[in-house]
Amino acid sequence: MALLYYTTMTDEYENLLKQAYSNITEKTESSERFIVPEAKAYVEGKTTVLENFSEIASKVRRDQEHLMKFLLGELGTSGKIDGNRAIFNGKFEITLIKMMIKSYVEDYVICSECGKPDTRLVKDDRVMLLRCDACGSHRPVRKRKARTEPVSENLEEGTIMDVEIQSTSKRGDGVVKMGRYIMYVANAKPGQKVKIKISRISGSIVFTERAEE
Repeated sequence: MALLYYTTMTDEYENLLKQAYSNITEKTESSERFIVPEAKAYVEGKTTVLENFSEIASKVRRDQEHLMKFLLGELGTSGKIDGNRAIFNGKFEITLIKMMIKSYVEDYVICSECGKPDTRLVKDDRVMLLRCDACGSHRPVRKRKARTEPVSENLEEGTIMDVEIQSTSKRGDGVVKMGRYIMYVANAKPGQKVKIKISRISGSIVFTERAEE
């Protein structure tokens, strides 16, 4: 009788232990389902509209004004929040906006220690910190330099412009960096000023040809 009682208690204890262990190691719901909505943007006249701006801000659990300020600084332009949308002055590639949202999530949302999104922005003696509720770690938020010029308003196929070559690629082409874009100019050397015509834009890569003087 005593042996049977001991065996039953042992089995119950092991079952409770397994349940407790399962609860501890189970992934959090927020980590499993954390998928940032894909940016839906389009050009409307002389502006670019991010249609699902509020949905993105809600998913990353950040204040809309904070996200908007980041995007405006990165794009080097002005704009406004219009209901669920964000409107930016200027014409911008959708790939560029997607890259900036990804950068925002990496800098202001994801914990660098455990990789989870269960974080909060807090200030400690004027220093902005990203504090993780999942693992308890915290780190200063990396500050980016605000841009002083629009990065893509004039970058359209067919545009003619003067550029100064900054460096040389492995293939020997001249390289000009403009915001998030990398422009390649054939037969050009660093320091040389040339007039080019944009022949094709693929994502953040800009292909050019020499324009007639």
